[in-house]
Amino acid sequence: MTREPVRKRRPSPGPEAGKVARKPTRKGPRKAMSLADVRGFIEALARANPEPRSELDYTDPYTLLVSVVLSAQATDVSVNRATRTLFAEASSPAAVVRLGVEGVGRHIRSIGLWQGKARNVVELSRLLLERHGGEVPADRAALEALPGVGRKTASVVLNVAFGEPTMAVDTHIFRLGNRTGIAPGKTPRAVEDALVRRLPPEMLRDAHHWLILHGRYVCKARRPECWSCVAVAWCHYPNKADAPP
Repeated sequence: MTREPVRKRRPSPGPEAGKVARKPTRKGPRKAMSLADVRGFIEALARANPEPRSELDYTDPYTLLVSVVLSAQATDVSVNRATRTLFAEASSPAAVVRLGVEGVGRHIRSIGLWQGKARNVVELSRLLLERHGGEVPADRAALEALPGVGRKTASVVLNVAFGEPTMAVDTHIFRLGNRTGIAPGKTPRAVEDALVRRLPPEMLRDAHHWLILHGRYVCKARRPECWSCVAVAWCHYPNKADAPP
């Protein structure tokens, strides 16, 4: 007796049957700004803020380095509050090493990830004494060899402390680069490379501050304040927000 082949039962159609799958909507610009628009955009920011500066409080390359290390996943305001007492007690590599992890931690408990940051600050201070005579090196490789110092932190220190035309891409600049079309990229490094390549060379150093401050206070993550943007005429963002009533 031959058996009939077993037929697989098809699953019953669900509630979504018959619906056409939608492609995800594309956020941000469809193409990069022209170089002429890039210049217009950054010049508008420059006119609005001719002398930009870091919002971190520091007195020398070492206190800047420590402040930038502490600022990861923390606001500049919270870092300044913590370093005010920390630097009053210890503002040099030798003094921080003497203070130790517990001593540093006592000042920075209000900052996120403070335990790891306290260890990094003490260890990088020890290595500065051991390798660089207590001075902060003006060299990217040497900076990135220190605990807690990545590419972004090294770029900030090289830019602010040593006047180099580096571009530190944080969440604000990454968002702004893609949203406006000034330098689209899938990774922070791609945005960094695009900015270095596309921005006017003579404006590159200050552009680091202009873009961070613009992303922090105007081109915000949830709702960009397009109505108050001085560079809106050059921006390629298609969903510009209207002023609130």
